[in-house]
Amino acid sequence: MNEQADMILLEVEERMEKSIEALKRDFNTIRTGRANPSLLDRIAIEYYSVETPLKQIASISVVEGNQLFIKPYDKSMLKQIEQAIYASDLGLNPQNDGIGIRLILPQPTEERRRELIKDVERAGEQAKVAIRNIRRDGNDNLKKISLSADDEKGYLDDVQELTNTFVKRVDEEIKHKSDELLTI
Repeated sequence: MNEQADMILLEVEERMEKSIEALKRDFNTIRTGRANPSLLDRIAIEYYSVETPLKQIASISVVEGNQLFIKPYDKSMLKQIEQAIYASDLGLNPQNDGIGIRLILPQPTEERRRELIKDVERAGEQAKVAIRNIRRDGNDNLKKISLSADDEKGYLDDVQELTNTFVKRVDEEIKHKSDELLTI
């Protein structure tokens, strides 16, 4: 066993795992019609001249199944939060009641669901490309170290096996998210 090659394999696996985690985070921001606070993860507000994630300046709770309630810790931020939600690509209309902001998530139409599934598939394809790029980097790194031909082939096969496993996981995540979008 070559310690350097083993480290390369570990790094490849770790990077592929991070690609899956990034994909899951992306999927959390895709609106399904059910309220999920992670839907607002990409929204940042300028707070004391610093771009601050919404979840750091307000509590976000699920009210009923299709509503989010955003209650800022500093009430003076209500207007900025409302404007940031309008400016986002979420397509939601915030309702400011002076205490917090209520977001009602309408059930997506069949056509909108199909569009969202295409977005899911696109994100999944990007994750697969990232995994294949990691495979290429791993293979290049393995070829740079001095290994016997048999050892090199064995390690390259291990990298390919990891790649196949992670691509399969991406397909499972895509299917899971697509099924979730199709469920009314």
